[in-house]
Amino acid sequence: MDFRYTPEQAELKARAAAYSQRLMRYENESEEAGGPLPAETVRTLTREAIDAGVFAINMPVEWGGAGLSLLDQVIVEEEFGKVTNCLWDIPWRPANVLAYGTEAQREKYLLPVIRGERFDAFAVTEPGAGSDAGSGTSTADPVPGGWLLNGEKWFVTCGDVADFLLVQADAGPDRQPTLFFVDKQAPGVRMTRVPRFMHSAVNGHPEFVLQDVFVPDEDVLGGVGNGYELTKEWFTDERLMIAARTTGAAERALELARDWAVERRQFGSRIADFQLIQGMLADCAVDIAVNRAYTHQVAWEADQPKTDRKTLHAKASTAKLAASEAAGRVVDRCLQIFGGRGYDRSYPVERLYREVRVDRIWEGTSEIQRLIIANELIKRGTRALALPLH
Repeated sequence: MDFRYTPEQAELKARAAAYSQRLMRYENESEEAGGPLPAETVRTLTREAIDAGVFAINMPVEWGGAGLSLLDQVIVEEEFGKVTNCLWDIPWRPANVLAYGTEAQREKYLLPVIRGERFDAFAVTEPGAGSDAGSGTSTADPVPGGWLLNGEKWFVTCGDVADFLLVQADAGPDRQPTLFFVDKQAPGVRMTRVPRFMHSAVNGHPEFVLQDVFVPDEDVLGGVGNGYELTKEWFTDERLMIAARTTGAAERALELARDWAVERRQFGSRIADFQLIQGMLADCAVDIAVNRAYTHQVAWEADQPKTDRKTLHAKASTAKLAASEAAGRVVDRCLQIFGGRGYDRSYPVERLYREVRVDRIWEGTSEIQRLIIANELIKRGTRALALPLH
């Protein structure tokens, strides 16, 4: 096994780090504004992301994307995770399932996203359907030329800035789970509320009501009945990226806490000389090292053509579960090292503390990840999950 980055990966990491440093200049402005940045600032940062080759990193080069492997995407997202206020949403990552669209859908929806002209948002969660996605009540009833959608969607991440939604609804009399392209300006689509959450994110997570929204047949993504499979594939990628970003967030917190511990003096000594502080720093370093290694391993396996997709789904859950919970521990320790200053919103470690909490909830709670992992163990035994691809 060779874990060294190639020269191209090292250069990619440096580019992603440089762009992340650019985003960090706007952290305080975003925090003070409660999240949003001026539209012109976002447009400028979007153009810079495209120029830096860190925009639409999961889309093919021939369509205008960066064409990165999943391992390369993890390298980029780890650097993005060091930025607070979810500013990593600005270098947009289109939903991976958009690649399954028809040529006409690609021209209408995906390519403008890759160019930074339009934005998408995934709408799955409902008031009564969170972890139990199968209990959703949104429906799509057939009508001449298309479908009428009715339902309510919550926690639609970036739905406030999106131009169109990917809505999961149960289609037809057999209630087959299906994904639909829904223009946000279509009659019957209402954004009802943008809740305020613990973090001050640059983009929101609004709620939508859909009332008799007409969607033409040509705006069904991937065929009727394939919604769950497409959503599961989206979850696999997103969980890997959460593992990468939370590892990056933990690394930034540790860097800040280490520097503070070396500089801060109490009782006539650097606090870095106190063994209790040293223990916290060491535990942080261990949490980061093991989760980075595992996330990189799973991303590499995902890039191999013979990887079993069901096992990969469980391994992505393992990475997301382990890294997100480890990040919570790391940032908590680092805030403690900062003492009272760690509780000050002008310090990045405080913002990281609030922001990594949601990573144990969105794209599947920690409890759901445990169920996915356990089901894979029960069905296939320990070797599939415990051993790397061989």
